[in-house]
Amino acid sequence: MPSVTIHQIEKFKCDVEYGAGIPLLRTDEPSPLGEGTGPTPAQLLASAVGNCLLDSFYFALSKFKNTPNPLRCEVNAEVGRDADGKLRVLSIDATLHLSNTADELNQLDRALEQFESFCTVTQSVRAAIPIQVKVMDKNGLGLK
Repeated sequence: MPSVTIHQIEKFKCDVEYGAGIPLLRTDEPSPLGEGTGPTPAQLLASAVGNCLLDSFYFALSKFKNTPNPLRCEVNAEVGRDADGKLRVLSIDATLHLSNTADELNQLDRALEQFESFCTVTQSVRAAIPIQVKVMDKNGLGLK
């Protein structure tokens, strides 16, 4: 079971401990609350979604004997006020970028159909926050 321990250093600055052999991660809020010395919780959420999508897409592509390295994922989390005026992550947009063209990949259509459903983090977060996913090939062709 994944677990982390978070230690407050001062104000909004925290160190996140993931376990033996894994470096600490410093988090912080931007000014004026914090000093911006690390990613914010919203950025960590966006990172988790994007990283999970990238891993799942890589796995789906490699299952069909593709070598899709390197993949890149850009994630934007929209933070705004909800109906009660409280700050919330309102939506997440993720774009996966291939280093290949679409015609260089085996069974790309099957990989595109499958990969999101196996992404544990994205599917869990999607239950509460709308997540849009795009996939672009090396030439900028939108595949999904």
